[in-house]
This record gives sequence, structure tokens and C-alpha cells, in this order.
Amino acid sequence: MCGIVGYVGHSTGQVNIEHKALDVVLEGLRRLEYRGYDSAGIAVVADGAIESRKKSGKLSNLIGELEGNPLPESMTGIGHTRWATHGGPTDQNAHPHLSDGGKLALIHNGIIENFAELKLELLNEGVTFISETDTEVAAALLGHIYRNQLGGDNSNGGLTKAMQLACQRLEGAFTLLAVHADQPDVVVAARRNSPLVVGLGEGENFLGSDVSGFIDYTRRAVELGQDQIVTITADSVEITDFFGAPAEGKEYHVDWDPASAEKGGYPSFMEKEIHDQPDAVAQTLLGRSDLEGKLTLDEMRIDPELLKHINKIIVLACGTSAYAGQVAKYAIERWCRIATEVELSHEFRYRDPIVDENTLVVSISQSGETMDTLMAVRYAKEQGAKTISICNTNGSTIPRESDAVLYTHAGPEIAVASTKAFLAQITAAYLLGLYLAQLRGNMFQGEIKDVLADLGKIPAKIQEILDHEDRIKDLGVEMANAKSVLFLGRHVGFPVAMEGALKLKELAYIHAEGFAAGELKHGPIALIEEGQPVFVIVPSPRGRDSLHAKVVSNIQEVRARGAKTIVIAEEGDEAVKAYAEHVFYIPPTPTLLAPLLSTVPLQIFALALASAKGYDVDQPRNLAKSVTVE
Repeated sequence: MCGIVGYVGHSTGQVNIEHKALDVVLEGLRRLEYRGYDSAGIAVVADGAIESRKKSGKLSNLIGELEGNPLPESMTGIGHTRWATHGGPTDQNAHPHLSDGGKLALIHNGIIENFAELKLELLNEGVTFISETDTEVAAALLGHIYRNQLGGDNSNGGLTKAMQLACQRLEGAFTLLAVHADQPDVVVAARRNSPLVVGLGEGENFLGSDVSGFIDYTRRAVELGQDQIVTITADSVEITDFFGAPAEGKEYHVDWDPASAEKGGYPSFMEKEIHDQPDAVAQTLLGRSDLEGKLTLDEMRIDPELLKHINKIIVLACGTSAYAGQVAKYAIERWCRIATEVELSHEFRYRDPIVDENTLVVSISQSGETMDTLMAVRYAKEQGAKTISICNTNGSTIPRESDAVLYTHAGPEIAVASTKAFLAQITAAYLLGLYLAQLRGNMFQGEIKDVLADLGKIPAKIQEILDHEDRIKDLGVEMANAKSVLFLGRHVGFPVAMEGALKLKELAYIHAEGFAAGELKHGPIALIEEGQPVFVIVPSPRGRDSLHAKVVSNIQEVRARGAKTIVIAEEGDEAVKAYAEHVFYIPPTPTLLAPLLSTVPLQIFALALASAKGYDVDQPRNLAKSVTVE
């Protein structure tokens, strides 16, 4: 959730570096606003002292504070956007937190699970606290170790040694960044179960929750492993484990530039990202098959012989990613004939699931840092399962800890509510299903080639929907005062309905619910009253197993009870017109691939309705982009 930025550059005159810590950190925090936050703060080291400013609310509040109460010029700084966990979103609870007589500043992402016992211990040592946060406990512990256990000795990396000793005491999930007035040219950071990336510059180095925090300055990055500490200066990056043993990070190149994280002329990141979807799907497909249509997934590091003997697949995910998993279940079971379950990550490991060495666990996470999913993956590995991650963020924790990874290549998704990552996740799951079918001989190579050809046509079909989005937008504006919207679907249309409802809840803050259309008569039809808007995702009328007639019957049922029916249907489907107030057509495509199209009008509708209500569609209230705590 929280955004973290750190910077060290050369002092004026040493190297031709024009960047100042304040400018770098503020720009990094601005780039990280998409993660969700409720306060912001910054600390710099200058003239042998720590200077800090922090304010609750948006980053603009902090900038206003800095304008009225400027920070001194500095080449070393850390900054933070906080999502409240322990203690409300107040100035006092905002980060950074100070210790060691105000000479040490610390920021933190995550949760310190043993903070209460550590706080009691420190209180007994005479330490005082002014906030309600677990972070201040970590700051106090670090300062206490530095001053009392190490005697304030900074001659041999005192802050780094103190961080190592502090991390040995901490339990939970955390990324910590610290600066100390005694070491003005150093930032020390640590990570456990929480994201942190190093940015490599010339005469300057960076730290960030993700690469967005420093993408304006460098595209060279280093991923850190679990339980590692990094010390950066303007000219060096040194990594150790929590016990001081030297360690190495993995360097990689960021393949998108700062412009990719800007709105590109659209009024919101979300609208831009909806329009990015043709490219997101195309990029996810790119390079995954050869000229004969044979899938070649380079990141699949699991022995094919093991995959041939898998007898169960469990998909782990939360939120929108879970609905991508629900779509994937239909395709994987159809193509591979392997029983597939979709589990909410936060429920999985608490119900004593049946997992063994013949189980394949597929985790889906846009950020690769979703804590519930990460812990579920670790549990599955402990039970002997093989694990594959579908992820959009290179170098993140879940792919690193999985046996294999399938990156979606959707590019950075800034808006909190997921759009292009969702379609890319579905696409990647289709590729995984086809790969397993190819490996196990469940499908002929010609059949796989045909499905890949159909997938290759999807980007153009999405673009066709986007080219005619105005009618959907107009309906969103027209329905801005709606208090409740229901969504119905069957087969792969069911998870699409749930995702459509989730988008409306996330963006417009109104009641919305997705149902399996067949459940109507088993209770939900009682919700239907005069004027109730109901979206219906109608399957194609083509094919021998089509559920088209049954869903058309559902439309008639709700309309007869006064519902206002809005239908998503395949082009050429004339049967729905008589029973719908509004019909939005999507290009014909095979049934299993239809969610890549039918989802798009629902995204556009939710965006338009929420925008008409005047809401911030990029940063909905109470939500964060990446949920990195349980």
C-alpha cells in the first residue's frame, strides 16, 4: 500500500548532479500516489541534523506545508505516503518517525506484529512515544540499538549494523528506510514480506516501493531478496542479510519510461488504462508461440514431466484477480480436463486445504506483492505443491518465490481499480491452460493453433468496442443517480458479472452485485422492483451448448417485474432486442474468450457513472492499489 522513496546524491560540486533530495523524493511520492494513502511525509539530512515535515491527507497538503516551512537543501532524503493501519491518519501518526534524540528518521511499509511487546520493553528503558503507530516502535528500537547497544559508533557502518540487529527482533511484514544525522550520505533499508527496489544512477542511487518511485531518473533497477538489507550512498549499493552476511540482488532493466505512467491526454489514468487494453492483451500474447503455433513459455521453469502428472489445479487470488481466476477455471477444465478450484487467498490456508505434490497452485496478482496471496503461495509450497505466478510486476516477491512465472506485460497500471491488468491476467491464464493441454496431449496442435489465432484477434475487437464507447458513457452519465445496479451472467459471463459489480462498487460507492443468472429464482429475484437496473451478459447464440435461450428467459423474468434491462450481447443477436432497454454489442468470438470483450463495456460504464458523480476514479476512497498486509 504505502509508497516509499529514498535518495542519496553527491554534494554540490563533486559530480554534475542537479537533483536535490527534496525534488527527487517528492516526484517519487507523486508517482506512487496510485498505491493509495492518507498522509505523507519527508525527512532530509542537512547540516548535521534531521529535518522532517509530514501532513495527513493528500500529497498537496505536504507540499503546502513545505512551501510555508521549507526544508534545507540536502542530497539525502526519504519520503513516505502512509495507509493507516496502527493509528488513524493524523499528522502525528504520519511518517517519518524520529528517534535517538531526533537524529534518526525512519519510514515503514507493512505491519510489525510484535510491536506491543517491543514497545513495552522500550518504555521500561525510558523511551517515550508520541504516536499510535507500530512504525514509531521500529524507529525507537533502531535508535535505541544505535545509541545504546552500538554506542553511536558510525565509523564502520553503524546505521547498517543497527538495522541488522533491529530486523532480527522484528516480526511481521516490513520495508524500513532510515537516515541518521551522523551519517549524512547514507540511506539504509530492509525488507521482509514487503516490496523494495533499488534504482542505480550515476553519482546517485535510489530506493522505492516499486520502480515508479525513481523512473524519472533511471531505468536500471535491482530487486532485493527476502530478509535483506541494503545500504546506498551516491556511489555504492551494498546488500547483506539480516545477520550481516554479504548478499546480491538481481539487476534488471525497466522496460517502460516515465511517459507510460502519465495519463496520455485522458482525464484519468483509469480511462487511459481502459484504452491500453488492446495493447496489454497483444503484449501478453507476444512471443509466446512459434510459427507452428506451439506454445513456448520461457518462464516455465517447472519440469514438464511433473506438470504431466498434475491432477488438480488451485488458483489463488483476491478481488479482481480472483474473477480472472474464475474465468480461467472454465477454460483450463475444458482444455486440460484437470479439476480446477479458485480460492480466495486469505481463506485458503486457514481451512486445511487438500494440497500435495500433484497439485499445481496458480497465483494471480497484479503487483506480485499481495500479502494474502504471498502467504498462501508459501503455504502451498510447504505442502509440496508446484507454484506458478501470473503477475504484472517484474521482480516482485510472489514471482520470485514461485517455481515459475508468467508475466502479463500490461505495463504500469496506475489507477487503483484494475482494468488492463484484469484482461492481461485472463490472457495469461488462457496461455497457461493451452500450454498444459499441449504438454499433456489434451488438445491437437491444430486446435491450440486455432485458439491462439482467435486470441490474436482479440486486441482489434477490444479496439472496436472502444471506438464506439460513447453510448456506454452516455448511459453511465444518465444513471449517475442510481442507488443499486445488479449484474447477471452464466458460464464465463458469471465472473464477468461479478467483476462488473466490483468496478461499480469501487468507483461509484453504490450497491452493486453480480449473480449467476441461474440463481435468480433461488432468491435474488426478490431484489427486483420497478426501475431496478440490471445488466445481463448474454452468451453467444452460436454453438450446440449455448446457454443463450436460458439467459434470454432470465431477461424476460426480471423485466416482467419492472427491471430496467441493459444487455451485453454478440453482434447479430436480434433475440435480445425485444427485452432490453439498452443493448451494447460486442464482436463475435468463441465463448471461452468472450470475457476479454464483454468486460470492457462494464468498465466504461462504471468509469462514466463515477465520473458523473464527481468522484476520483483513479484513487477511490478507502482503497489501495496493492494490499501488502494481511
